[in-house]
Amino acid sequence: MTRKILHLDLDAFFCSVEELANPTLAGKAFAVGGRPQERGVVASCSYAARKFGVHSAMPMGRALRLCPELIVVPSRHGEYSRLSKQMLGLVREISPEVEQVSIDEAFVDATHLSAPGCQIAQDLQQRINQELRLPCSFGVAGNKLVAKIANDVGKAATRGENPPNTITVVEPGQEAAFLGPLPVNRLWGVGPKTTERLKKMNILTIGDLARCPVAELIRMFGKNGQSLAQHALGIDDSPVSASRETKSISQEVTFARDVRNFEHLAAELRTQSEQIGDKLRANNLAGKTVKIKVRWHNFATLTRQLSLAAPTNQDEEIFQAALRLFSKVWIEGQAVRLIGVGVSGFQGAARQLSLWDAADEKHDETDVRSDQLRAALDSLRDRYGDAVVRYAKKPDPEKP
Repeated sequence: MTRKILHLDLDAFFCSVEELANPTLAGKAFAVGGRPQERGVVASCSYAARKFGVHSAMPMGRALRLCPELIVVPSRHGEYSRLSKQMLGLVREISPEVEQVSIDEAFVDATHLSAPGCQIAQDLQQRINQELRLPCSFGVAGNKLVAKIANDVGKAATRGENPPNTITVVEPGQEAAFLGPLPVNRLWGVGPKTTERLKKMNILTIGDLARCPVAELIRMFGKNGQSLAQHALGIDDSPVSASRETKSISQEVTFARDVRNFEHLAAELRTQSEQIGDKLRANNLAGKTVKIKVRWHNFATLTRQLSLAAPTNQDEEIFQAALRLFSKVWIEGQAVRLIGVGVSGFQGAARQLSLWDAADEKHDETDVRSDQLRAALDSLRDRYGDAVVRYAKKPDPEKP
């Protein structure tokens, strides 16, 4: 049976949400993200802003130089998350096979539905447009690779100051013909280095790649050569995975001004550890590996990690491990531009009992009370924000 795979992408999602809250932004050049004086970056930008060369992940200061009239709007991640969940809810009403790629992007396997893929996409698009008032675009094909590229091509062909809100369909048997004229870096796994190596082989388009002998590609790229050859023909058997395994949870911050104060940096590590612990418990996860990331004032970046004796999702254990790692690399007075914490190596969140736990019933009672306290704190933070409860004697963050 020929598969019917849809790739759904909410058009300029963050900007579309901000226009719902403030309709006067419609048609204007604006960007969602951090303030330029705090080294903020563009998280999303309107299509009007893109005409000036503004794009996501660009430093906000540079975006303002390209477009001096650019309106900067702060991010509201809670609202974006809420609408993303509503969008996924609408999609899951037609198919349980939904793979969320990011907050604004998903694959849908609609093979089991009798309607044509184009009709399914039109119906979904109409519901998202009307019920959520959000523009969205679809790629429809027989596999994930071609559906994703079809959506990208369709959106790029509809340039203007308004969201594209397009549907691009590649019919079965037309995959290679559709991909052929496109630049080779459209394919998954073809980054700048691979593109440069292919260019030296006079392979510039996906069609050029499809005509290259498979043996030659395997000789040049090893086992990845086989995948390149198949993808160039539009062949992709990867399934739509409804459950995506979380590999790591992390937090980081880039300071508005470089920080030299150890207490301030330690306090930031504690805050990040609390946020990570909250996310781990919310997802019933516990990790054995704690990692830190530090970027110095000269942009030199380092990472360090350590393995714990047992998995944890407790704020204090994460913080103590992160602080131990940071203390080993910290040089007094050295300015820090960015600092972050991460946890990985996940296992189930069941408590690991030690010999001391088994020997001391009072300790079990303390564990229960601690768990109850953490649950109460998590509930307060979910409701009123992370700042509602803090550890005492936190240094003034305004003092670098």
